Amino acid sequence: MRVKLVAGNWKMNGTLGTSRALVEAILPPLAPLTRAHYAVCVPFPYLTAIQAALRGSSVELGGQNLSQFDDGAYTGEISGTMLADCGCRYVIVGHSERRSLFGDTDDVVALKFERALKHGLVPILCVGEVLAERESGATEQVVARQLDAVIRHCGVRALGRGVIAYEPVWAIGTGKTATPEQAQAVHAFIRGRVANGDGPVGAAVRILYGGSVKAGNAAQLFAMPDVDGGLIGGASLVADEFVAICKAAQHVGETVRT
Repeated sequence: MRVKLVAGNWKMNGTLGTSRALVEAILPPLAPLTRAHYAVCVPFPYLTAIQAALRGSSVELGGQNLSQFDDGAYTGEISGTMLADCGCRYVIVGHSERRSLFGDTDDVVALKFERALKHGLVPILCVGEVLAERESGATEQVVARQLDAVIRHCGVRALGRGVIAYEPVWAIGTGKTATPEQAQAVHAFIRGRVANGDGPVGAAVRILYGGSVKAGNAAQLFAMPDVDGGLIGGASLVADEFVAICKAAQHVGETVRT
């Protein structure tokens, strides 16, 4: 069975001091929670410091993006090799903010997914629709297009070496909220889409929910049959909130063998 994963995405927030303090606050209460997996995806300048702070814990390190190139004259970019050298296990690719603000196309995201796998990283592939697409009934079309770009480039089996995160962009910072049933419906669609290409991969791939997960709604979301945890934004910056979300994953996963 699939083990729940809760991954915090700190985005461009914090200082070295506040980042260390956050890790120091979450590690003790997370230590006994062994029925789920946990990670934090931190800003690039703090990777090595947070790697040291996490040493000996069960919380793993992740990056928030990587280059589609391995090395060379790409000023300001971060390669998969560099992330691996910093101790990262995970890296986010195709986050909605990278797609909308920095122009990451579906094809670029597919290249980044491939590079992550090449360097031994677990890519967290983000897919999801904006409000206009949701209201026009295009959710499945958009999510299918984003998934298919990776499948065309890397093959469907490659998805089994990564994680998928569904981000309903319309439910992030808009005041609108996706219900657990709405989340489940898209997660089931994603799983079915992958399973159409490879049944075992579709059954095994973890699909996280990334639409404003908080302590108050985590348990209901994680109880959905195709929701395998969360990609947590703002709530991951508040120690008590993040720990509560992780406890919700632990509770749901108590009957799952790790």
